[in-house]
Amino acid sequence: MLNEFARGSEYNGPVTPGELRRARYAPFHSDLLMTTPTLFLTGGTGFLGHHLVPRLVAQGYCVRLLVRREPVAPPPPGVAYVRGDVTDAGAVRRGMEGCQVVVHGAGLFRFWGSEEDFQQINVQGTKNVVQAAIQAGVARLVHISTIAVVGQAPAGQPITEETVCAPLDAYQRSKLAGETVVRAAPVPSVILRPGAFYGPGSTYGFNRLFIQDPMRGVRIQVDGGRRLIFPVFVPDVAWAVGAALEMVEAEGVYNICDQPRSHQEINRVVSQLLGISPFRISVPRAAILGFAGVLEFLSHYTHHEPFFPLNLRHYVFNDWPVSSARARGALGFEPTPMEEGLRQTVAWFKHRAG
Repeated sequence: MLNEFARGSEYNGPVTPGELRRARYAPFHSDLLMTTPTLFLTGGTGFLGHHLVPRLVAQGYCVRLLVRREPVAPPPPGVAYVRGDVTDAGAVRRGMEGCQVVVHGAGLFRFWGSEEDFQQINVQGTKNVVQAAIQAGVARLVHISTIAVVGQAPAGQPITEETVCAPLDAYQRSKLAGETVVRAAPVPSVILRPGAFYGPGSTYGFNRLFIQDPMRGVRIQVDGGRRLIFPVFVPDVAWAVGAALEMVEAEGVYNICDQPRSHQEINRVVSQLLGISPFRISVPRAAILGFAGVLEFLSHYTHHEPFFPLNLRHYVFNDWPVSSARARGALGFEPTPMEEGLRQTVAWFKHRAG
């Protein structure tokens, strides 16, 4: 399924980091054993993972994939399954034995949930991965974080890797704590902070708000659609992971994001692709928050995430003027044009709807 999904989409991806800048950077695994390097991957069955696994295999890695439940289908060539999850320190340690590099992509991302759940997976899980990496003596760890750790950027200033982080919710706090764990470890590491994922393969977050909801007739916007969001096409994140692995000079933190876009601009492009009117009902902030408060209250009885969680306000009512200049310069990161990324995403939704 991993290969079928990622290679069956229309996205062909940019050239590999080695093809793009081989004259300037040596492949990272050239200094490892002459045999195929083994890479331990967490989160490989998620949204990012479906795009990441084929890319890693294509780059020459033997991927050892941590899975909670072994899929019915056998693993594709170049991939081996290891049973366990990041909260099981023993399973992580055993799975990582003999690996040269690690990509930690597992994490809990929701707009709703308990502090304990986020801490257990995003902090303790990261501690387990880092401790295993130290014991295995890996050459590099690539950790997937999020730009959302910033919380709320100072008004009028771009969000860079140096922006002071002031997380506003349980998810953001847990991801920042996970970064702290990685930074403190005696393991060569790179931290990638992607923006809001969009692309084929998910019906959550950006994809739901800007594509699925309009397809279902829910055509609203907040603050007149003028707020800036921080989108990133998920195959571009997979590309950035590959670049961070291969480029010897890569270190520290990198924002991985397209240029900021207004909600109104995204709505316009999506409407053109869907063949619907670009008109959106502008709902007052107070009305949205009041509605969200009622749904949040009811969720304590339903035990399901509400349609509009209160924590979503931190993302849709704030501007996210993110700069990826550092990744562009050091990694050669070039985001897929938003119009093309949205075209592929809308095509996936249409195919899914039959």
